[in-house]
Amino acid sequence: MRIEIDHALCTGHGRCYELAPAVFGDDDEGYTVLLVTGEVPAELEPLARRAALNCPERAISVVD
Repeated sequence: MRIEIDHALCTGHGRCYELAPAVFGDDDEGYTVLLVTGEVPAELEPLARRAALNCPERAISVVD
């Protein structure tokens, strides 16, 4: 699976990097950045999916 972020939708709530700090980080302004490029390792997939489901703006997409 891969993760995509729609940066136009992200408002910087930070739920993603609180729920999955190995997958998501934040930039200097508090907006999310991906820490994993390409395929998400299998052991991090549940955390990445949980973070995507908890994004209030639905700015995170999971691509299988």
